Amino acid sequence: MSKQTRRRRGLGVIGGAAFFASLLAGAAKADPMPPGWTASNLDVLGFSALGGRPGAFKLAIKHARNDHWYLYAGHSFDQGWSIIDVTDPRNPRYVKFIPYETKTPGVLTAQVTLHDDIMITALDKDSEPDPSILIWDIGDPENPKRVGQWKGAEGGSHRNTYPGGKYAYLSTFADGYQGNGHEMVILDISDPAAPKVAGVWAQPGQKNGEPKPAIGPGFHGPVNVSPDGKMATMGFTPDVVNVDISDIAHPKLIGRLTMTPPFMYAGNQSVHTALPFWDRKLIYASSEASKWGCDEDGMNWAAFIDNKNPAKPRLMSLFPTPRPPKGLPYTDFCFKGGRFGPHNTVMEQHNPDVRKQGDTMYVTWFNAGLRAFDISDPYLPTEVGWFMPPERPDAPKMSGPHAAPTNWMEDVAQDSRGYIYADDDKWGIWVLRDPRRP
Repeated sequence: MSKQTRRRRGLGVIGGAAFFASLLAGAAKADPMPPGWTASNLDVLGFSALGGRPGAFKLAIKHARNDHWYLYAGHSFDQGWSIIDVTDPRNPRYVKFIPYETKTPGVLTAQVTLHDDIMITALDKDSEPDPSILIWDIGDPENPKRVGQWKGAEGGSHRNTYPGGKYAYLSTFADGYQGNGHEMVILDISDPAAPKVAGVWAQPGQKNGEPKPAIGPGFHGPVNVSPDGKMATMGFTPDVVNVDISDIAHPKLIGRLTMTPPFMYAGNQSVHTALPFWDRKLIYASSEASKWGCDEDGMNWAAFIDNKNPAKPRLMSLFPTPRPPKGLPYTDFCFKGGRFGPHNTVMEQHNPDVRKQGDTMYVTWFNAGLRAFDISDPYLPTEVGWFMPPERPDAPKMSGPHAAPTNWMEDVAQDSRGYIYADDDKWGIWVLRDPRRP
């Protein structure tokens, strides 16, 4: 093994039942870390089993006035949100689960965004009558208080963003549109009890009466707002787009780079994430793996885009495809089972409690775990580390399109102290640190 590569493995063998028995026996202590994880160039520090509710999804970070650090987590398989105190990253304290009470089956509570003392949680649903978002006051970080809600057109919302101030930016459905893909809705929440639509932007073919294009447009979210507040950059299938929002009521296109085709087409997931590096005039963008394996759809991708001229963004480079470490029963993650491809990276860059993006990117890659990339040269992104959670054959039965026999990583966040939080769909939230970026 070279001096440049550090690999670690979680040792010991206990079953999932024994794991949760030990959790219940020592509830006042840190949750025991499930054995069998592997890592290269990332240190694994702590773990939270989320009170036995695997399937955490979007993560948001808050450094509270009591000098405690909190994670707020949406859930994929439970309707509600978790709060975890991560002041001591080696000993996360599970605070509570906040259930969402509804009689509507299938409401997804996976997404959350926050700034200062305002948090917005999404309600992703197939039918009425639930609202699209809930607005919370988190001035008391362990006891969020609902202070408002908003209901758009039928269908709910997905990955929203709230960068502070007057406006929230939603991936949702707006009145007057055909509902064949989310639109970007700019919502005035200056009065959280009475939010109101301030602006809408959509692709051609989304308004009622417009001819539908061959590639159905759709907005996964989130929106990224430039530091001067005048431009929004986002993935909006089939493109990565820059939109002028200097007039909130009348957003207008500045420029676009079409990614689909030739890359995969899977609705909103086709162009899943866009993260601008405003100071470097770059955009990181990626798809979201949809189908199992690699031979049923176009290529999944993660890329850098040159955004020096926002009217003409230009593809610069593609990220390398992760490879399994030696000694596994598969030589390609395509054959592991489940989804393989990029998912999430550290977003919420507007939040002062989130570490600002530097020369290392952390990207969840579904069944390939969490991958770390050196991006100091954006023309040559290079993989430099990874973390893979253990499998869990006896996991609670999962259902729906996300269910899989293999474990995979969903989301990743990093606080301004440098601690990395990543969740999988079978165990909980893992706390890591990159020893090269103290």
